[in-house]
Amino acid sequence: MSAQKRPWDGLISADDQKAYRAAGFGRPSGMGKRPALLIIDVQYRTVGTTPMPFWEAIKEFPTSCGDVGWNAVRNIVPLLAEFRRRKWPVMYPHVAPKVATEGGRLAEKVPAIMNIAAKGYKFVKEIAPEPGDVLLPKKHPSAFFATALASHLIDAGADTLIVAGCTTSGCVRGSVVDGFSYNFRVTIPEECVYDRGAVSHAVNLFDMSEKYADVMPVADVIEKLKAIP
Repeated sequence: MSAQKRPWDGLISADDQKAYRAAGFGRPSGMGKRPALLIIDVQYRTVGTTPMPFWEAIKEFPTSCGDVGWNAVRNIVPLLAEFRRRKWPVMYPHVAPKVATEGGRLAEKVPAIMNIAAKGYKFVKEIAPEPGDVLLPKKHPSAFFATALASHLIDAGADTLIVAGCTTSGCVRGSVVDGFSYNFRVTIPEECVYDRGAVSHAVNLFDMSEKYADVMPVADVIEKLKAIP
């Protein structure tokens, strides 16, 4: 793997990282032979219609993560291109437009999710779905909860999940934990996920890397994908 500072360096102490190593956490799980790409919630409501700093972006959509979202989009582009080239399955778990009766507990916790303009629910053009991709509207953080994702993955013969999108601490994490629980191998390209909070992003990446997924730079992920026969 390429030498690169990890997202959590400077936040997770050396002693804490050593404690996980001593307990045996963080061992790589590797990839299988049939990966599927999950692009979770990469919609204009989470990045804004144009790249802007966070405090400007939330004036357009209160759920936007701003520039960090667009940085992730730029990194998802070559990852998605490799999946297109290999004709591997690409799936889009996403939040569908909400009506007043559909907010559930999350709407009570975060009322802003009920006030998103229609444009916000559109997929970001640079990495939008194409015919043959699987679209999975969801109402909850995990892409697996109350959706047909597991069935689609079984139909595709997938054994490995490459997870991109947002937010790292929310829908990405919920989907990674459930994917791991369904016995899929899980890889997170660290530049392809994003969150509105840098600390939450980094800490959750570290925790997932120790317990549920392989977390690595997207260049290394693409290199490993290219090595699959």
